[in-house]
Parts: sequence; structure tokens; C-alpha cells
Amino acid sequence: MGFLFDKNTWQEIFGSIGKNKTRTIITMIGVLWGIFVYIGLSGAAKGMDNGFEKVFKTVSMNSMFVWGQSTSKPYDGFKTGRQMQLKLDNVTELQNRIPEIQYIAPRITLGNFGSDPVYTVRGQKSGTYTINGDYPVYTKIATKKIFDGGRFINDEDIRQARKVCVIGERNLQELFEKDENPVGQYIRIGSVYFQVIGVHKMAQGVSFDNDGDIFIPFSTYRKLYNSGDNIGYMCIAAYDDADVVQVEKDVKSILKSIHRVDPEDERAFGSFNLGEMFTKISGFAKGLTFVSLIVGIATILAGVIGIGNILLISVKERTKELGVRRALGATPKEVKSQIILESVFLTVLAGIIGVILGAGVLSLINNMTKDVDFPYTNPTVPIPYVLGALAIMVVLGTLIGLIPAHRAVSIKPIDALREE
Repeated sequence: MGFLFDKNTWQEIFGSIGKNKTRTIITMIGVLWGIFVYIGLSGAAKGMDNGFEKVFKTVSMNSMFVWGQSTSKPYDGFKTGRQMQLKLDNVTELQNRIPEIQYIAPRITLGNFGSDPVYTVRGQKSGTYTINGDYPVYTKIATKKIFDGGRFINDEDIRQARKVCVIGERNLQELFEKDENPVGQYIRIGSVYFQVIGVHKMAQGVSFDNDGDIFIPFSTYRKLYNSGDNIGYMCIAAYDDADVVQVEKDVKSILKSIHRVDPEDERAFGSFNLGEMFTKISGFAKGLTFVSLIVGIATILAGVIGIGNILLISVKERTKELGVRRALGATPKEVKSQIILESVFLTVLAGIIGVILGAGVLSLINNMTKDVDFPYTNPTVPIPYVLGALAIMVVLGTLIGLIPAHRAVSIKPIDALREE
């Protein structure tokens, strides 16, 4: 390994490179471009992945909605067009029969899905807002950030059917004075007074609600609006390792059985599978990373082959010089090591420049997308991936350097000295 630190070895390498500057630079661009493409595409894919993870961080990634619609086929004595109404006991049935389900949150709503919003008053201020009847489990599926000093609905609120509510930031601004603490205060929802127990912040990313939604205990909603065991829709979260598409199919199949619906009727129950959408997006990002790896390696390989060609030409042009070195006692191993070292040096130098340029472009993209309303953030490539790419380049540089190195040691000193 002493030749690595031999001043003469490096003088000869730089001397060889200096004789063919333009040709060497043009060939190095191939390797540089390969690692640049890899860094750029991989970073872009990671930025997309990070962006969607940030968007989905407030909701369970394996979640879905299910609601009742109307039948499209007659079945078991029922006519087409029968309206499906989900019930509270459907929740228990699904939890007992589908082990992949982690949480189910039944919800019921006024002021959404075609119904009129509810008139709400506080002193001289008023507004119309969506009212949601919820269970505490809802926050296991869709995280609710509550301002300090407040809380969300709890189990005791459900058991006692308390007249308490959680308001949003918009409700706070429209119904209360600036800097006024709403917790403990009362607002009138419809004709009933509710005590405010918390204020929820507007979620950054995907949200099932908006900043003007008001949450009350599900049990209180039932009494207030006489909704009985009816629910509007279900929010369902499967375990992380579950097949969320299959869970959706199982949920619909069981609901069709409970409500005596034709198993082939695809319109009786509607659904939106957030988990499936996230999986597709995540798969696209992974696919882009894989493509960047293939394109990057192929481009790097082409560039390294170019470096090998330059070294072959260089060996041919330095035939006499190599002959002199051999005649003066240089061993074949020393000659071969120098050629290989030159190949690796050019390859790694081009790679490092490519990494620096790629990192610069990713930094520029990150600055440009910081304030853009698009799921994209922090486009980076993990350090191990970069080191892995450089390691591949060292291996390729070594392998391709073996060809001109073998050519160099195959020249007999006496023949080399005869060449003009």
C-alpha cells in the first residue's frame, strides 16, 4: 500500500492527466453525470416520500372511510334503491370479525354531506358550523392537537352525555374576543348551551375536519338530535402490517351480510381508502428511487468505461516511458498499481464532484419548495446510499483499470524502448 503515499506515483498520475486535460475532463463528465442523476432523482423521490409522510402524519396511514349509500340490485325480497343506514352495533360486529382492524370510530354529522350547518351563538356573535358527534377513539385515527389548557372528548363525557364541546380555531376567532380564553365558557349550539372544553388546532396535512368544526360527545348528539343507533359513517384504521385493500373488502362484505345486500352490489356502501392511496404514492416514490439507481449506475458504468478507454490510449502513448520504468527496475505490480490507481482516482474525483453538484441542486429545490402548497419536503439522499454509490464507483474504477494495467505490463521493456 506504500505506493498510495508515494510522491512520485502521484506526480506521474497528475502528469499523465495533464497531458490529456480536455479528453480526461470530457470522459469524467460521464461519471459525474451518472452520480449527479442518481443523487438528483433519489433525492427528488425522497422529498416526495417525506412530503406525503408529513401530509399524512396527522392521520393513520392505514385508514379508510365507509358509509351507506343505496342498493343497485334487488335482493332477498328488497327492491333496488334501498337506503343503507349504518348502526352502532355494526361497529362491534366488524371489530369482532376482522382482527386486522385496530380502531373504528363511528361518527355522525350535521352541516356536512348535504345537511345544513348548525346556527351557533355566543353573546352577540354567531355563525353556522358543522357539528360532529364523536367518541374519544376518533383521535387514535385522526390526531387532534388541542391548545394548552383544553382537552378532547373523553369516556366520562360519553357515559354522562355531557353538554361539552371542542371548538376550532375559526370558531374561536368568530365567537370570542381576541386573547379571550374560551375554555370553561358557554356557546349555544342550536337551542342548547354547551361548555367549551378545548380548542383544536388546524392540522397541517390531511385532515378529516376543518377549523370551523365543533365536536360534541356522540351520546349527547344522540339525545339532542334523536338519532338513536344511527351513525353517519365509520373511520377505520387497520394495523400497519395489514393489507388495507383486503380489510376494505372484508368490511363491505360483512356489512352486506348484516344489511341483507346482494354480495355483488358495489353501490350499497361507499368507501374511500386513504391507506391504499398512500401505499400507491409510497410505491411510486420507491419506484423512482429504483429507476434513479439503475439510470445512475448505467451512466456511471458508461463513464467509467470511457475512463478505461482514455487510460488505454494513455498507455499506448506512454509505451516508451513505461519501457524505461521497467528497464530501471519497476516491477509489473508497481506499473499495474499506478494505472489502476489512476483509474480509481479519476472515477472517485468525478463522483465526488457529482455528489457535490447533486447536493447543491437538492438544496436549491428544498429552498424553492419550502413555501409551496405541495406535499414535498427535505429532498435528501441518506449518507449510506451516497457512500454505497462511491464504493461501487471504486470497484468499477478498479475493474476497468485492470484492462489498461494489463496492457501496460504486457509490454516488454526492450520492445518499448525500440518504439519511436
